[in-house]
Amino acid sequence: MNENTLCHFQSPSCVLCQRTDDCPEKYGEKRTYKEYNLTVHYYCLLMSSGIWQRGEEDEGVYGFLIKDIRREVNRAAKLVCNICKKKGASIGCVAPKCKRSYHFPCGVQRECIFQFMENFRSYCWAHRPVQELPSGESRGSSQCTICLEFVDQLPLYNVLKSPCCKNAWFHRDCLQCQALSAGVFFFRCTVCNNKDKFQNEMLRMGIHIPEKDASWELEENAYQDLLERYQHCDVRKCLCRNGRDYNEPDSKWEIRRCQSCGSRGTHLACSQMQSGEENWECIECRSILAKSGSYQNQKKRSLATLEKMEVTGRLLEEPSPKCPRQSPGSQNSFLLRSPKMLCQNSLTPCTLLDLPASNRMVMSISPLINSSSTNLSVRRRQLRIQKREVSNVLRELKLQLNTKTTRLNINRNNIWNSALKGFRGRNFNPANTLEVKFINCKDGIESDAFHGSKHEFFRLLMLHLQNSSLFEGSSSKNLSLDSQENVKPTMEDVADFDVEQTIKMIKSSRTMASLQSTINDCYEYLTVAGCLRPMTMLCDKDLLVNDILIYHVIKRVLSPFESFKQGLKTLGVLDKIQMHPDVFSSILCHKPERLSAKILGDLFTIHCLSHVNRIKGVDFWMGYLQDVEGGESAATLEDILLFATGTSSIPPSGFEPDPSVKFLYIKYPVGNRQLNCLELPITKTYEQFKNKMDFAISSALKLE
Repeated sequence: MNENTLCHFQSPSCVLCQRTDDCPEKYGEKRTYKEYNLTVHYYCLLMSSGIWQRGEEDEGVYGFLIKDIRREVNRAAKLVCNICKKKGASIGCVAPKCKRSYHFPCGVQRECIFQFMENFRSYCWAHRPVQELPSGESRGSSQCTICLEFVDQLPLYNVLKSPCCKNAWFHRDCLQCQALSAGVFFFRCTVCNNKDKFQNEMLRMGIHIPEKDASWELEENAYQDLLERYQHCDVRKCLCRNGRDYNEPDSKWEIRRCQSCGSRGTHLACSQMQSGEENWECIECRSILAKSGSYQNQKKRSLATLEKMEVTGRLLEEPSPKCPRQSPGSQNSFLLRSPKMLCQNSLTPCTLLDLPASNRMVMSISPLINSSSTNLSVRRRQLRIQKREVSNVLRELKLQLNTKTTRLNINRNNIWNSALKGFRGRNFNPANTLEVKFINCKDGIESDAFHGSKHEFFRLLMLHLQNSSLFEGSSSKNLSLDSQENVKPTMEDVADFDVEQTIKMIKSSRTMASLQSTINDCYEYLTVAGCLRPMTMLCDKDLLVNDILIYHVIKRVLSPFESFKQGLKTLGVLDKIQMHPDVFSSILCHKPERLSAKILGDLFTIHCLSHVNRIKGVDFWMGYLQDVEGGESAATLEDILLFATGTSSIPPSGFEPDPSVKFLYIKYPVGNRQLNCLELPITKTYEQFKNKMDFAISSALKLE
């Protein structure tokens, strides 16, 4: 069996149009009936001129009897298609005296109109119905409100006008996709929501509106989530060992929801509540009520269950991410300042939760830290409040992510195209957790997991965006648009050198001949920009320059700007930006803080294996930071942070988890970017420690 025979066997052709295409959006559903040795496109059957539905819906093919279909095939076999010149043209134009016949796919290609209503009439390209543009209505361009791309306001085959809205224009393909998805019950004008008038006009112009429910209504359990009650603990430090989603009624692990919004929750034990009868409010609702002045102080609790008030007046129901809640019976609890350090008298690596309350030791190291650091300035306090607000908003967005992972195979040398391929994949879901793996394009071997982190992927992706031509500007890369009518763009707003030279040549024209010559030289660009206008006087060049500036600065940017907004709507990010503009300003317009040895010393929490190595490890670590800041090392403070966390600056929302330093019996330093953890070796001398740090950091950065 040769290849052609195999392909024919796998994809039989339609008995009416003789095509093997299986494209439900264009030709309707393609079905094969082996018992009748029959394959047919649904639309080919509907639009054929010599056949009618004489059976019930469950008879024959969609109600068309088999004998009628065979009779229609025999009739069409005698007719030649006026488009492809092959026999089998089963569809004819209904215009009087028109003798044109064609296959359905040929008619679609030749821009014929097929009306999926009443008698299912068909019109050839010469007699098809057209939409009339009112004489007083101006012609120009606008946006298709479905795909947001520009569309010319001309009554063409591929461009349709809304009958109920003056300036609503659509692409035909966009309307057809919308109709197939929405169905007859939900297909309506996207601007004014009109249904009857809009559907009648679209049917007249050949849009097929299936008699079915919307695709989103047919999805099984599509609205099941609306029936579920919120069951999640959202406090900063959840104490439940079974996880934040664990809920045991009538116990300390019962989840109590916010009495104001109901979209946040906490375990009773995590917020020091004695019973489910106590009212609880989340941080967001409490801050809103506090600003409105309607927040009333809760009933006082005992000292063991009530935390002190912060300067902002907010009740701290969850412990600080740096300092675990101390046990009431602990006799050796000291307040750890900077650098923060937790020690355990064992040789096992420890974490915050591993430490028993009686062994948690916090101490102040006065030779390293100035006591004046406790007196935070107002600016520092404002930044801390802002950081907390940013963290709360980002935490809300993070709640939409699920545990299901989507894996992206990324080529480091082609970061943009491989990222687009992954994001456009059929299985990509923005609500899934990303798992990034870097691959070697030459031999396909995956690189080390050390370099295959999400931090590294997003860092490289943002670096590519910053240096790409998507954003204009030499130093500051901005995507902005002020669409107010009174805005008048100037030459300073044009970053494209060729466009700038074209405008200068037009402005410098001294005669009509030189002006016309310049226009002829840039005729193609002016046509694409829609700026061509008749030049009757030399002063008309100023109007032409103004048209070019408006197109290049405003109109050209409008479509990608709207697409950018649509992208931000994913997972409700745009809504959060509009609700919290100041918070997102600190994220999107963040200027990284200049690092210092003290800032890094405060940032990293230190974990020690034993009391013996405690002071020496801290001395070596802080001494190394001082040497790096003083330029006595090949590494920089940014290199240290990049080595440990994957980013060279402190993000406005902080790190999650918080950066930490562990002193272990290992040969060389290791940067665990998944945990934002520096694993450092225990050495006898400072010189050994410094050499190992310089070697590990420089080697890692060279590999990247």
